[in-house]
Amino acid sequence: MRPRTPLATLAIGLALTVTACGGGSSESSSPDDGPIEIGMITSLTGQLQTLGTEGRKAAELAVEQINKDGGVLGRKLELTVKDDKSLPDQSVLAFNAFKDQGVTAVLGSPSAGSALATLPAVDRAEIPYISLSPADEQVAPVHPYVFVVPALASDYAERLLQYYKSEGVTKLAVAYDTKTAYPTAGYKAMKAKAGEYGIKVVATEEIQSTASDFSAVFTHVKGTGAQALAVWVTGPASVVLTKQYAASGLDIPISFTGSQASKLWLDPAGKAAEGAVVASSIGLVGDTLPDGAQKKAIEAVNKPFTQKYNYQPPQFAQDGYTGVQLLAAAIEKAKSTDHEKIRQAMEELTLTTPNGTYRYSEKDHSGLSPDYISVNAVTDGTFVPTVWSKSELEKVAE
Repeated sequence: MRPRTPLATLAIGLALTVTACGGGSSESSSPDDGPIEIGMITSLTGQLQTLGTEGRKAAELAVEQINKDGGVLGRKLELTVKDDKSLPDQSVLAFNAFKDQGVTAVLGSPSAGSALATLPAVDRAEIPYISLSPADEQVAPVHPYVFVVPALASDYAERLLQYYKSEGVTKLAVAYDTKTAYPTAGYKAMKAKAGEYGIKVVATEEIQSTASDFSAVFTHVKGTGAQALAVWVTGPASVVLTKQYAASGLDIPISFTGSQASKLWLDPAGKAAEGAVVASSIGLVGDTLPDGAQKKAIEAVNKPFTQKYNYQPPQFAQDGYTGVQLLAAAIEKAKSTDHEKIRQAMEELTLTTPNGTYRYSEKDHSGLSPDYISVNAVTDGTFVPTVWSKSELEKVAE
């Protein structure tokens, strides 16, 4: 384990601030003693509104904590939120509005489609863009001003394959939404890496998030000899699929990814979710970790969020909170709100957050390894790390 830099301490109750930049200029348009303006593009309406609204709540909490502690560079953060309505074109419009407004940086949409559509505008404007979407295409190849917060789809694929290997699974069925970037990237990574773990993908089922009947998937998988079914899908369709799986009689375990790592899936799925395997950020299982910096970083968001909203923050909320922390730490490190200096600082940043310890570099703009993904089993309506995952997480939860 690489030593943690002094910046890692910023992850625990850090108070942060973000600035405004003039369209195309790398300098903040606000006075040096004025607020640092941050734009946030998120899905407050549309198919992914459950992700966006939770991310907004936690981002606002992070800003509130940071300002209470004195801000960044002695200045307050000012967060402005725009709704992309879960639509790519609306995300582009929101980004261009923020560019004209002169923000210091932008927290990007949790929607993979929105994030990918916005990248060309980010490349042209050269404004730091901290994405809350896990789509691999954002960082492969690297876009200089784009940094990703959630673990990538390929990271989830690898972590689940590691778990399957530990369970002795050698034959795997995969169902994925062909119309959405995140599930498609996850399937491709799982297919490409399966052989490294002694696993063969024996069945591939193409589905769509707009579907309402998944019975054919379970019928097809039954005759393949698959020992487990991995599902890559986002949105409400995952609840429908879970309930139909429970009624299908398919007697192999089913797994989901971070898109389902939330009570927003768990509660409506109800008893049908019991026993399902769900991969998630380490932040979702912080109470199971040994005492240390990682657990403290998680508690910094979990306790105040739960007190304010009467439920623990889902993964999407922790992404929003973490995004603000990372950006604030980079501004502090850069000692400037200059776009280029912030970009350089991000590439040199190591920071422990509720999602794990990020180690960005010039060639790695995702910064988070699969080690910080927990593989959980739904037990009595809660996410509980598997025995294998608990042992693995203890290795990084310092």
